[in-house]
Amino acid sequence: MGNIERLGTNARLSRAVIFNGIVFLSGQAADDRSQGFRGQLEQTLEKIDKCLADAGTDKRRLLSAQIWMKDVARDFGEMNEVWCAWVDPACTPTRATAQCEMALPEILIEIVVTAAQ
Repeated sequence: MGNIERLGTNARLSRAVIFNGIVFLSGQAADDRSQGFRGQLEQTLEKIDKCLADAGTDKRRLLSAQIWMKDVARDFGEMNEVWCAWVDPACTPTRATAQCEMALPEILIEIVVTAAQ
């Protein structure tokens, strides 16, 4: 059985877990939640880039993405615009997008990704 490596671990969660060459990131959201949707999404994608780099991989190795939005009707078009500019068009992951109530009311988007190492 392969080893499990945990990165950025605290009492509640690990920022990333690596097992058998697969990197599982925890949900990522913007740190500066005073920004609007685009600003929060761009921050979130930057955090994903950094977490993936810390785990020895990058967005070209994405396998799946789960995108949770506070208001899909309002922000879906803008999300797709920013996402398509960020993701490598030759290496797109599977993706699911849903509207949900966020843990804090000021969070507008949270993204979970899984990638190959």
